[in-house]
Amino acid sequence: MAPAKRRLGQHFLTDPRILSRIADASGAAAGDTVLEIGPGPGGLTEALAARGARVVAIERDADLIDGLRRRVPNAEVIEGDALEVDWHEASGSPDPARWIVTGNIPYNITSPLLERALSPPIARAVVFLVQEEVAERLAARPGTREWGALTVGITAVARVEKLLTVRAGAFKPPPKVDSALVRLTPLAVPLVAAAQVADFRRFTTGLFGFRRKQLGRGLRELTGWPTERVLGPLVSVGLEPTIRPEQLGTAMMARLFAEVVDAGWRSE
Repeated sequence: MAPAKRRLGQHFLTDPRILSRIADASGAAAGDTVLEIGPGPGGLTEALAARGARVVAIERDADLIDGLRRRVPNAEVIEGDALEVDWHEASGSPDPARWIVTGNIPYNITSPLLERALSPPIARAVVFLVQEEVAERLAARPGTREWGALTVGITAVARVEKLLTVRAGAFKPPPKVDSALVRLTPLAVPLVAAAQVADFRRFTTGLFGFRRKQLGRGLRELTGWPTERVLGPLVSVGLEPTIRPEQLGTAMMARLFAEVVDAGWRSE
């Protein structure tokens, strides 16, 4: 096995028991197409293929490609950057109901990979091994320290489950922190329309940039509107201007966003 490269954020997971649990969590079965991000030496690739699924793996490290193809000859291995490849096209444009996205993803590009994973068309399930701190944020509740723009953006379109903690010692080389397995399942009816997801993320990121400030003031600074104009959307959804953004659940944040957009706000 080629050594892990620090510059690529590689930490290889080789424990077959853990790899099997990840494959089980994906729900992969015959007839499904699984897109694996960053397969590394191919342990998870092998476990997924053993469940009868068609596996497509995107690997950036050219030194790993030949080994992957030898280890899992029935997998389709694509050499490329997962942030640049069109995931749906690479997977053969499968029916989202039979499509799964998974991987032990690099910590340093977790947020953009999550954003890509939840851009329509969304797979039936997204199962990622991420830094445990990120998993805690994804599964957080309103009013807690971990609750923030990332959580709201994700939970507006998907249900989050934290399934498994994987200790740092299970990886080679071990990272400095533990990891956790999360499963994201798209909501039957998302709280924000697909065409507005990017604007909603900018809206929530902007408000949580003022998380220590009262909501009314945060809205004024985000929109550039005077107080009387800001009060309209707040009154419409029944919110006091004195509460803080971190107290709003995802559904309420989505309602407020819709009112602010209706009142004329446009993301730059």
